[in-house]
Amino acid sequence: MRMKKSAQRVLIVDGHPDGAAERFIHALAAAYAAGAREAGHDVEVLRVADLDFPLLRSNDDFRRGQPAATIARAQERLKWCTHLVVLYPLWLGSMPALLKGFLEQVFRPGFAFGPARKGGLPKKRLAGRSARVVVTMGMPAFFYRWYYRAHSLKSLERNILSFTGFSPIRTTIVGNVETPRAKTRERYLEEMRALGVP
Repeated sequence: MRMKKSAQRVLIVDGHPDGAAERFIHALAAAYAAGAREAGHDVEVLRVADLDFPLLRSNDDFRRGQPAATIARAQERLKWCTHLVVLYPLWLGSMPALLKGFLEQVFRPGFAFGPARKGGLPKKRLAGRSARVVVTMGMPAFFYRWYYRAHSLKSLERNILSFTGFSPIRTTIVGNVETPRAKTRERYLEEMRALGVP
C-alpha cells in the first residue's frame, strides 16, 4: 500500500439523487474513494440519495432553524474533513435539486460562515480545507466549459465553497457519459482513482 507523508481526511459527497447502482456518478465516487484509501487517507462517503432531510422554505429557517439530525451529522463530517469531494450530474444546466437542497441545509450561517465584519465579508468558517468538484454530463466537456462557461460549476465553486473558505478548489468535468464506450468509461474511472491518490 502506498502511503502519503501526511494523510488527509476525505469526505466524498455523492450528489446523484438516484441511488440506483448503474448511475456512473456512484462508480466515479467509489473509484476516487479507492484511490484515496490506497494512498493512506481516511475516507468517508455521503450519498445524498440515501439521506432524509427537509428542504428549506424560508430565510428565517435558513438563518435560525435547527438542522435535522441527518444534516447535523453531515456538518460534523464536514468539520472533520480536510478535503471535500462533491460529485454530481448536470441536470437542466445545474446541479440536481436534491443536492442543492442538501448544500443549503449544510452550509448554514453560524456553521459555514460567520457574521460579516464591519465593511467586509462574512467570516469563512471552513477555511483550511481543499475541495474538488466532479460534474458529469451528456454533452462534451469542452462545450460546457467554453460555450456555457461552466456556470453551475463556477457558482458552486465561488458562491458556496470559496465563500466559506475552501481553497484550493479543483474541478473535473466528465462529458459524453450517456453512451460511453467501455474503454472510455474505464479511463474515467482510472482518472478518478488517480485523483484520489495525491
